[in-house]
Amino acid sequence: MDETVNNTPEQKKGVSKGLIAIIVAAVLVVGGSVAAFVLLDNSAKAQYLLAEKNSIEYIGETFKERYQPEMEWLETSKENPTESTVELSAEYNDPYGSTGYGMGMDPSQIINNSTITLTTAADMEGKKISTELAASMAGIEIDGVQFHVTAEKVLLGLPFINDVLQLKDEDLGPLLKEVDPETFTGEESMNLEALFEGTNSEDLEYLKEEYGKMILDELPEDAFEQTEESIDVQDQSLDTEKITMQLSEQQVKDLIVTVLEKMKDDEKLKELIREQMSLQQFGSTMATADIDQVISDFESGLEDGINEIDKLSIPNGLNSTIWVHDDVIAQRDFSVEIGSTENDNTVALNVKGTQLLEDTQQTFNYDFSYDDGYSEGTMNLTGDFAWEDNQATDSLALTFGETVLSYNGEETLDGNAREFERTFSMEDPMSGEGSLIWSGNSNYEEGQMSSEHSFSVSSPQVSQDMFTLHATTEGQTIDSVELPSEDNVKDIGSMSVEEINQYFETEVAPQFQQWASELLYGGSGF
Repeated sequence: MDETVNNTPEQKKGVSKGLIAIIVAAVLVVGGSVAAFVLLDNSAKAQYLLAEKNSIEYIGETFKERYQPEMEWLETSKENPTESTVELSAEYNDPYGSTGYGMGMDPSQIINNSTITLTTAADMEGKKISTELAASMAGIEIDGVQFHVTAEKVLLGLPFINDVLQLKDEDLGPLLKEVDPETFTGEESMNLEALFEGTNSEDLEYLKEEYGKMILDELPEDAFEQTEESIDVQDQSLDTEKITMQLSEQQVKDLIVTVLEKMKDDEKLKELIREQMSLQQFGSTMATADIDQVISDFESGLEDGINEIDKLSIPNGLNSTIWVHDDVIAQRDFSVEIGSTENDNTVALNVKGTQLLEDTQQTFNYDFSYDDGYSEGTMNLTGDFAWEDNQATDSLALTFGETVLSYNGEETLDGNAREFERTFSMEDPMSGEGSLIWSGNSNYEEGQMSSEHSFSVSSPQVSQDMFTLHATTEGQTIDSVELPSEDNVKDIGSMSVEEINQYFETEVAPQFQQWASELLYGGSGF
């Protein structure tokens, strides 16, 4: 990144919870005001927000159209029980033709003759997942590793014992508290329900209605102006509607306070945060008390934000101009300077660029720049996504200074069968250059799917055919997901810590030792 740095920068203070809350509210003001509902008037404000909404939806619909087979299979797997089998294998070509580096066996013989197979049956509506793992390595076969999950419990099957180990979610907290009463409260949970939870459309609609409409109403009409202007984008001359939004420092602060006050008293929002935290903590032992503390910190942060709003400096207000062509944005210029009145430090942020959204091609070129008084820099993002006659040619590049991260892809779709080659590359004068190549094919039919994927790397030091990881997948709908019989279940959660220790010492450990011995020295293994 191109930078100009002062040799004696002023020491900067940490960010308070209040200022964090202000920043969150500012993001809602800038991004949350996108109209997610029908606008009935033809004012400059309404047209500005409608253009933002149309542009986002256009990109989303284009993606869904291109990947329709994959999207349909995703919906199928959500609504019906499905089973998928993934087999992983690798191919290693030793560039030196080694015979084992003194180990007696060429590593390529092990790698090229090893596979891992993962079979998973899932019923998302019935809240049941069953997974079985098998592996083969240089003639050693391992299978019988099973993992099952429902909304209430987990079960683990191992190849060296007949029992299936079970732990109910309700038993985890008390068991942990018995192990360490100083650390655990007894309320810990694995949050198993999180595995089966998807995006709640009602919650999203609530946020749109409550906050999107509120911000729309609060934005002053006189902050928007609309004129006609011709611009050049991608060598095309476009007749556009130029719409400018200019909010003064006080108007931005008033909006932020309005948002913070609503968030502070919004019990529904706090419940959504609580639910999301539970989902994100899947598999952890986060107690209800810990989540309560986060909600308390959230409330105090909002209160601090309201009290500290006068410490926020936005000397030039918030300025955003869009140029609208065919109801979508063709050009954008956004700028804001924000900082703290306590130390007179401000950071100027600017987003400026063009985009052309057409049925067969979507292109964009944006510059993101900053200047904090001590250093400045610019990051450029360009993209070109073409889709015509079921063929795609895509490119994407992120450039900062002399470093370039890029993506190039080609795809063809014949009915529900797709073939593709995608390359992710990095060029950097310090770390060199290299690419990850992802190629393969997929086919999605009603009730079943199949795909083949190959991953390899390429650089001046490594040839593309030196190492390749292969993944094949077969999937289909099934009638139901089967769980182990209750006859072989060993309920760990109902046992004391002493009983668990005794069970593992006297039954599990000896059987594991025998199994491992037969696996390693008994020829074909288990």
